[in-house]
Parts: sequence; C-alpha cells; structure tokens
Amino acid sequence: MAGDPDGLLVVDKPAGWTSHDVVARARRLLGTRKVGHAGTLDPMATGVLVLGVGRATRLLTYLVGADKEYLATIRLGQTTVTDDAEGEVAQAQGVDRIDPDELARAVATLTGPIDQVPSAVSAIKVDGRRAYARVRAGEDVQLAARPVTVHAFEVGPPRAVTAADGTRLADVDARVVCSSGTYVRALARDLGASLGVGGHLTALRRTRVGGYGLDGAVDLAAAVAGSEAPRLLSLADAARATFPARELDADEAVELSFGRSLPPSDGTAGTREAPVAAYAPDGALVALLARERGRDRPVLVVAPA
Repeated sequence: MAGDPDGLLVVDKPAGWTSHDVVARARRLLGTRKVGHAGTLDPMATGVLVLGVGRATRLLTYLVGADKEYLATIRLGQTTVTDDAEGEVAQAQGVDRIDPDELARAVATLTGPIDQVPSAVSAIKVDGRRAYARVRAGEDVQLAARPVTVHAFEVGPPRAVTAADGTRLADVDARVVCSSGTYVRALARDLGASLGVGGHLTALRRTRVGGYGLDGAVDLAAAVAGSEAPRLLSLADAARATFPARELDADEAVELSFGRSLPPSDGTAGTREAPVAAYAPDGALVALLARERGRDRPVLVVAPA
C-alpha cells in the first residue's frame, strides 16, 4: 500500500488470536507501526475488532465507548474460574430442566441499567496490576461493581447437553446489546447464579461496535495470505458510521481548523454526550465536536489549519 495509510480497518477476529496479535498482523500487512485497537476481545471470542491506522488512531478514544452487540452461548449448570470455557470447572451442579418463565425473569433482572461485578480474570487494574495477573498468581481478587447498561438481552430455548463426566447441563443462545464496559462473561455467570445453577460463557461473537458491523469486516488471515485486500475506511466515512454529523460552511471549517468553537447548529445550548463529526463542504472530516457551555468546541481537530 503506497504512502502512509490512514483510516479504520474493521477486522473479523478469529478465535485463538489476542487483540495484540491482530494489531501486530495489521502492522506488517499495512507497513506501518501506527495501528491501535478500540475495545479488546478475549482470545476465545471472534468478531468485530476496530483498528485505527495512522491518523485514525486518534479516533479510537471516542470509539471505545460505543455500544456493542454480541451473539453468545451460555452454559447453565456449571461454573468456571474464568466465567468462560477457557477456565477450569469450579462447580458442576448440573441442571435437569430450565423453566422458561424463570429464565425470562432472570434475564429481565439483567436487562437495562445494572451494577455488574466484572469477571475477576479481566484486564481491569487493581493497585497497578491487571486483575487476571493477580488471579493467576493465586490471589483472591474482589472487584467492585460498576454501572453498565444492557440494552437488549434475548435468549433462545434451552438445549440439553451432557458434560464429559455425565453431568446434565443446558445451553442457551443469547443476543446482547450493551454499553461499553459490560462483560458478557459476567452476564453468563450472573444468569446462572440467578437461576441457582451456575453458568459460564462457552462462545462469544461480537457482531457490531458502534456503526461498524461484520458486513464490513476483513478476514485478516486471508488478507495476510493475499487472498483478500484490506479495506480501510477513510476518516470521513469512519466518523459518519458512528457519530452524528454537522455539515459546515467554508468559514466554519476554517474556524474549526484553528481550534475555535462554533455556535450550536441546532440553536440549542444544552449539553450533549456523544461527539459530533464536523465536515467541510468538500466532505472532509474537520473535527469532532463536544457541546460545552453553549458552544460546539473541537475535542479533536483532524484537519488543522
């Protein structure tokens, strides 16, 4: 790829790869060290991982907080030390039958704004060290609950499965749409706990991060092998996929390029949580804007004067 690449690369991460593995492969493929990712995926998980390349790495800070969508399989009747299939079995209570009404009530308690205790084997730092490192060192790690929002938690009918030791278990497929910072592993754990049988995650596929879905994702292994070309989203297209847009006139574009604020285009002076992408008349992305004290102020200037 000629020149220094800029843009977002949406990758369909394969199972067994770490997010760091994906970044390393992308760096070699694109011939640049300027690659980062927005939102880690565990090695067992597959699906959408958004990479920023070149100047687009500056967008990643504002993409990390985007809502995410997952397809998951939850195993009921068995817990593991990691809350997923990669950890050793901690308890195997088993389950003969899951009552559909009881399952629906348990799912409802885990939908909407909730306080969630993250999985102990997570990347959250405790006194400067990752929680998973402390767990692997034999420490008892207790993480505090954090507010998250589960916008949708939909489960299918339970399927009977039998563990290798003969324990009867049940699997349910789920679709989860949630805020950033939500652990689907913890949802599986808490669903099992609510039903009184224990539970853990056996499969996870991320289907969307913000406005970026699997339909635009690249098979990175195929791209490395040369059988699929990497498709970089331009800065302008990348921002349009996730952020609301403000179209600028020529004078406004110049003002923002100097880092100056603008009056709000909608005539309101209220605050606004999500950044807005501001575009020059030629369609180029100029800046991301935040509403502060009645003005639209640039929090990131992409096209400086």
